[in-house]
Amino acid sequence: TSVSAGVGWHSCAVLDDGSLYCWGKNNFGQLGDGTATSRSTPVQVSLPSGRTADSVSGGTGYTCAILDDGSLYCWGYNSNGQLGDGTTTTSSTPVAVSLPSNRTAVSVSAGDYHTCALLDDGSAYCWGNGWHGRLGNGSSAQSTTPVAVSLPSGRTAVSVSAGDWHTCAVLDNGSVYCWGD
Repeated sequence: TSVSAGVGWHSCAVLDDGSLYCWGKNNFGQLGDGTATSRSTPVQVSLPSGRTADSVSGGTGYTCAILDDGSLYCWGYNSNGQLGDGTTTTSSTPVAVSLPSNRTAVSVSAGDYHTCALLDDGSAYCWGNGWHGRLGNGSSAQSTTPVAVSLPSGRTAVSVSAGDWHTCAVLDNGSVYCWGD
């Protein structure tokens, strides 16, 4: 039902039963199976007990997925806090992203060492490597937890996409805003 080709030579797919499988290079645990063993065939991601995946996005050596309850989990390379769990510790199994209180994720985009998500209230949050302002909060600092993107006053986001050193979002009035390099 959903597929993503990651920047770090791996791919992942959500199947019609909500299970999540990844394959390819696994040097940072980006396949989410608890190992660092690369796979030429799909392996099941170790999702939290009782949860299924709705969507997936692969970044540079890491992966993120939105689960059926709107929670957001990431795994793999975490040099700049791109997993969003408040650390820079690489993980071969999914870790929960520290979303703002009482918010759920609607979409996620894993880029090059930074990740962005659209939340259920139309806000956009980014975390990880902040070089060149790619987090959209007016800073170039790294953040290991999500920070709010400074959207234009009165506007909400309907989609967001994290690129290499930049990010773009479509807003509720159809305009497109981008930030970063």
